[in-house]
Amino acid sequence: MTTVENRARLVLGNWKMHGNLAENAALLEALRAADPASHCEIGVCVPFPYLAQAASVLTGSAVSWGAQDISAHAKGAYTGEVSGPMLKDFGCRLALAGHSERRTLHGETDQVVADKARAALDAGLTPVVCVGESLADREGGNTLGVIERQLEPILALGVDALSRMVLAYEPVWAIGTGLSATPEQAQEVHGAIRIALRGLGAGQVRVLYGGSVKAANAATLFAMPDIDGALVGGASLVAEEFLRIAAA
Repeated sequence: MTTVENRARLVLGNWKMHGNLAENAALLEALRAADPASHCEIGVCVPFPYLAQAASVLTGSAVSWGAQDISAHAKGAYTGEVSGPMLKDFGCRLALAGHSERRTLHGETDQVVADKARAALDAGLTPVVCVGESLADREGGNTLGVIERQLEPILALGVDALSRMVLAYEPVWAIGTGLSATPEQAQEVHGAIRIALRGLGAGQVRVLYGGSVKAANAATLFAMPDIDGALVGGASLVAEEFLRIAAA
C-alpha cells in the first residue's frame, strides 16, 4: 500500500521491556509465517538481549528488526550503552531515537536525540525519530510549538539525512494510557510535520503515528493523508493484533 508521494506504509512494533525467549519465539515465528509484506513493510524493535534471537528467526523473512535505543557514540568508555556498529552486527536495520520514555525517564534532550539519529545513519541504520507533546502541552495549545522545537535539530541534519530516516509522532498522553489521538488530531500534527519536510525537499519521508494504536483504530488513522503507518506498543506483543494493524 502506498500513500501520496509513493510513501510505502510502515508498521513497527516496539516491545519495550517485555518478552522472554519462549514468548519471543512464538511471536517471531508467527510474524515470519504471516508474510506481512503483502500488506505493508513491517518490523519489530526488540530489547537488546533478544536481537540475536530476532536475527535468527527473521533472517530471510519480510520482517525487519531493530533496537529501541542507540548510543550517540560509535565506541568508547560508555558503560551500559550500545553503539550503532554493534547493532549492525546483529542485522538491525532500525533504531528508535527519542522515544518519549527515553526523553522523560532518561532526560534526553532534543540535541541528544539528533545526535543519536546521526549515529544511526553513520552506522547504516534507519533512525526512527520520535516526537510528541505532553497532555499539559496539548491542553495549553502548545502542541505544534513543541513538535517544532523537537524537530529543529533533526531538520538541521539536512535533506540527505532526513531522506534516510523515519519520523514518528507520539502524543505522550496517548502512550500506554488507552487513549489515542483522533485521526483528525493526528493528521493536524502530521500535516505540520509534512509541511516542514517539504520545505526542505524531503516530503517523501515517512511519518508514523504512535500512541495506543490497535486494530480497531488503525484503519481510520491510516486513512489520513499524512499518516504513513504506525509505531505500535502493547499491541505488537500479540501477533494476531499486530498483523491486523498491518493489514488495516
